[in-house]
Amino acid sequence: MSLHKVFFKNNDGQNLSGRLELPIDRHPHNFVLFAHCFTCNKHLLAIKNISRMLTAAGFGVLRFDFTGLGESEGDFSETTFSGNVEDLVAAAVFLEENYKAPTVIIGHSLGGAAVLFAASKIQSITAVATINAPSDPNHVQHLFKSSLKEIKNNGKAIVNFGGRDFTITQKFVNDIASKSLLEVVKKLKKAILIIHSPQDTIVSIDNAEKIYQAANHPKSFVSIDGADHMLSKREDSLYVGRVIASWASRYVIIPKENSLSSSHQVVASLDADEGLTTQLKLGRHYITADEPKEAGGNDFGPAPHELVGGGLAACTAMTLQLYARLKKWDLQNITVHVSHKKITETETNTFLDQFDRILIIKGNLDQQQKNRLLEIANRCPVHKTLTGKIKINTKIAD
Repeated sequence: MSLHKVFFKNNDGQNLSGRLELPIDRHPHNFVLFAHCFTCNKHLLAIKNISRMLTAAGFGVLRFDFTGLGESEGDFSETTFSGNVEDLVAAAVFLEENYKAPTVIIGHSLGGAAVLFAASKIQSITAVATINAPSDPNHVQHLFKSSLKEIKNNGKAIVNFGGRDFTITQKFVNDIASKSLLEVVKKLKKAILIIHSPQDTIVSIDNAEKIYQAANHPKSFVSIDGADHMLSKREDSLYVGRVIASWASRYVIIPKENSLSSSHQVVASLDADEGLTTQLKLGRHYITADEPKEAGGNDFGPAPHELVGGGLAACTAMTLQLYARLKKWDLQNITVHVSHKKITETETNTFLDQFDRILIIKGNLDQQQKNRLLEIANRCPVHKTLTGKIKINTKIAD
């Protein structure tokens, strides 16, 4: 994945800190908004694992700290559940203005309740996924139930969550008590995926049942048997990420890649808006070629001269192994390193391309055998092509 630190402003003009994860080898086909659990932050390991699975499937993922949490500005004690929902809307606006409007929104725990409210406010969202989410935001009150009396008497109380102290105010309590999640779900006309663990001791499985019954089709439910509320086991969060990526692909538009069909062995295709990122068909195989960022590319794939060097390296390794097998020599491994550079020929003062090739030979071979392999390296077909006379015919197709 490619990770970028980003900032955007909430409704009060405060900077919210986020991490934008992008696929390492392509432009994202869709963007995802991720809402973390109550008092958590964007660095929660489960969120990272789920995001990693989504970027592997070509999605871009924005996860961020709500107001007053993590690296985001603001005072958590002054926030409300409604404020979290507005933070998600602000994040969607940031994506739309700087990248693409999000089409998928995911929420964990209370974040799952928040994304259901936010999805009704973000027009671009077509798919909503919740993970161990409550069917009523007011459910979070049980986390600070023992402090409710103090909150009512004093207007606020310090409550400890996960070893950290947070100030909970009466304003927050009143806000979550006023929200009817199931009424929002009943009106939501977007695809919903509800993921929940039957062993969740924080938010029981009956919450998932209530959300599912209230939701309109298309709706799906996946049970993550054996998982805890926080998805603390790595295999659970990775599984959830793969499930969401696969499910969401049915409800978003993923551009089809050009088939690049041709009678030629190699085809390259580059759109006007793709910079230098070029799609290649080599025989029956597809790869991406590009240039480094300093050369104006996206670094999504090898550069053209690297592809040429790769052909030389692969051809050399194949040729030497075939020769050693023919001679029944003990060539256990051959590794070929190739680099390319431009040099100036002193006699003619002209630029030339130079490929430097280094052979690393492993096996029970004497010096005479190694010297012979060095000679054979210069006879590999690609070496002969590069050092021989080449004719290239170019024409415009009818």
